[in-house]
Amino acid sequence: MQTENSTADARPFHRPGDRKWLEQWSEAVLEPELPIVDAHHHLFDRPDWRYGFEDLIEDLSCGHRVVATVYLQCGEHYRAEGPEPMRPVGETEFVERVAQTSATGRYGPARACAAIVGYADLTRGAAVAEVLEAHIAAAPTRFRGIRHGAATDADPAFARKGPRPPTGLLRDPAFRAGFARLAERGLSFDAWLYHPQLPDLVDLARAFPGTPIVLNHVGGLLGIGGYQGRRDEIFAQWRSSILQLAACPNVVAKLGGLGMRQCGFDFHEAPRPPSSSQLAAAWRPYVETCIEAFGVERCMFESNFPVDQLSCSYPVLWNAFKRIAAGCSAEEKASLFAGSAARVYRLDQAFGQVVAAGTDIA
Repeated sequence: MQTENSTADARPFHRPGDRKWLEQWSEAVLEPELPIVDAHHHLFDRPDWRYGFEDLIEDLSCGHRVVATVYLQCGEHYRAEGPEPMRPVGETEFVERVAQTSATGRYGPARACAAIVGYADLTRGAAVAEVLEAHIAAAPTRFRGIRHGAATDADPAFARKGPRPPTGLLRDPAFRAGFARLAERGLSFDAWLYHPQLPDLVDLARAFPGTPIVLNHVGGLLGIGGYQGRRDEIFAQWRSSILQLAACPNVVAKLGGLGMRQCGFDFHEAPRPPSSSQLAAAWRPYVETCIEAFGVERCMFESNFPVDQLSCSYPVLWNAFKRIAAGCSAEEKASLFAGSAARVYRLDQAFGQVVAAGTDIA
């Protein structure tokens, strides 16, 4: 383990989950008694990247008091057979099994995957209803909503395997016909997009004021490719969109996702991981802007693990968030770290008790 002022030889780019790289930096957990609901994480089982239940439990046991987590779709464990539109229900079935295992208490007090957000192709319009019903049936006490990713940009830096979401997806009439089926079932929508697309989300939120919308990753900040070296200009554009979005009372914001490569902070290219102080300094303007715009009751911290593991370890990430929130009152911290997520994702149903800001749900 290195100290914050030590040096190391340069090393090549590392992959997410590179434990040897992550273990070069560790620090004491701050405010270990503060309850946390991790509002956004995944489970991966891919040939070149695995983050399974045992990896999640290891992170949840790091010293921070994580009492529950929210699982977000990532295309894992789809059904191998059956109608194509129904195959994403396999992910919910898989995560429900994980949640049931965690709920036994044998793997620690945290309740992993206490809420589940899945995928359905909303461009199917009214026909998507059968998929939504299947998700709910697969996890009747935990299924909370849909994420149909819209993140796309013409810049080659954001090329990906497989098809990109079409430009203007959130304004597409077919998509909106499917989106309209969410509120009928009490489901929310998690919005994953890039910051230039935020005006589309503003328009969607205004068109459907009765549907809860959860903005992922402070709005998908871009800082590589053609966006590199324009941080001040981009911040001004992003902030303007955030203020417009915050004026929509049905929208809440997740604070995190800034450890991804596309954000352009480049911590993953350093010879050793950053400290929580370094992360807090880089991320503070974005997190504080969202808190000022939305208010603490409409903001929730998220790990975005294992994706943000590219830049730091789980305990260091939560230390960074606690440093950013150091000036908040106890009540404000309760909302940011647990209360808002518990309310938005209705964890009272999963835990069988009323969950409010500041309530101990462990």
